[in-house]
Amino acid sequence: MATATAVCDFGWKAVDFELTGVDGKHYDLAAVRGARGTIVMFICNHCPYVKATIGRIVTDVAALEKLGVGAIAIMPNDTSAYPEDSFAKMKAFAAEHRFGFPYVIDETQATARAYGAICTPEFFGFNAKLELQYHGRLDAGKTTPPPPGAKRELLDAMRQIAAGGEGPREQIAGMGCSIKWRD
Repeated sequence: MATATAVCDFGWKAVDFELTGVDGKHYDLAAVRGARGTIVMFICNHCPYVKATIGRIVTDVAALEKLGVGAIAIMPNDTSAYPEDSFAKMKAFAAEHRFGFPYVIDETQATARAYGAICTPEFFGFNAKLELQYHGRLDAGKTTPPPPGAKRELLDAMRQIAAGGEGPREQIAGMGCSIKWRD
């Protein structure tokens, strides 16, 4: 089911977490924080929106890393109800798509709840002070590629944030599959 995100709550402070990555390491906010900004994204393996955008996500995050922007991908879904999102399958998904950022599991779903995440993919872009400056979509693509020449919204917003600490005031809400919550 497609779900749209809320608008950006400018200045909202990032919430810390400690989650296990597909590489066996534990990650908290300090471990992924970039000197000029940080992206906290919620993704999963099975969502058609994620599958359609993951190549662009990986490419854009790699470009932003060169600008001092850190990133982490958090998988929040109930894996007993959605075995395609299991930890073992997360490892394969990250390897297949050559993630250059940590991919971690939110087994308790406490981090997704703390961020107010509602769908995958969902992007939270923070400045160097960990103040929210972007809560929009990756680009105009949904389950298909964006039209030729479409704006790279997350990439452009995070470049702006890295350069000046503030995100664009006009943002288009993201859309994706609803998070699969435990009962």
